[in-house]
Amino acid sequence: MVTMNALNEISLSGFVEKLKDIFEHSPWVVQRVGKFRPFSSREALYEQMITVVQTASEREKLNLIQAHPHLGTRKPMTSFSQSEQKGAGLNQLSEAEYEFLLEMNKEYVQRFGFPFILAVRGKNKDEILQAMRERLKNSKEQEFDQALSEIYQIVQFRIEDQII
Repeated sequence: MVTMNALNEISLSGFVEKLKDIFEHSPWVVQRVGKFRPFSSREALYEQMITVVQTASEREKLNLIQAHPHLGTRKPMTSFSQSEQKGAGLNQLSEAEYEFLLEMNKEYVQRFGFPFILAVRGKNKDEILQAMRERLKNSKEQEFDQALSEIYQIVQFRIEDQII
């Protein structure tokens, strides 16, 4: 945990280092946000983070979405993602459930060109699989926007967990 005061007072490189994993493998967001310090609250920081993403290029937004791990993956991911997926039970899938999730992820990526993103906190594996089934019916534009919305929710959780 770090205080807002400490974040406002440290160097830009220190700010980026402390918050680099708030956005999955995308420290460029935090780098840009740091230039707007000082922040009066976590909410002000969060709002600036969202503004930075919303004003980024479409390519940067796509890169941000693509930096997220596939749900249920057994590949390396940030400690935040590991904890979030563990909390949703995605680290305890049976082999059949794991294979099904891999197949759904594959279908999703083929359809949309980026991984399925869902703020999994408070959800169980059945709710996650149902959300994936439902969202496969969306258009690419709807899913692009939904992926960003899910990232914003994930970021809000991470800020609440890390900053006091």
